[in-house]
Amino acid sequence: MAKNALLEIKRSLEPHVGQKIMLRANGGRRKTIERSGVLEETYPSVFIVKLDQEQNAFKRVSYSYADILTESVEVTVCNDDGQVRITIQQ
Repeated sequence: MAKNALLEIKRSLEPHVGQKIMLRANGGRRKTIERSGVLEETYPSVFIVKLDQEQNAFKRVSYSYADILTESVEVTVCNDDGQVRITIQQ
């Protein structure tokens, strides 16, 4: 079940490679980190986001698909039609 869910998340991210996304990540101790960047690449276990340079000290960050599944990270794709949040349907 979980393996299928992770594959479904990966497949839902793949068409958005190269598009601008917003990330909201759990930073621990009630901290929420919000970042924006471009979805650069998807790999079998992780996806890479190239961050906007003016706001962040890091150039790239990676997250696992399990982070989306456990809702540690929220990914919202910003496209011409509006915003699309990547989630898993239960």
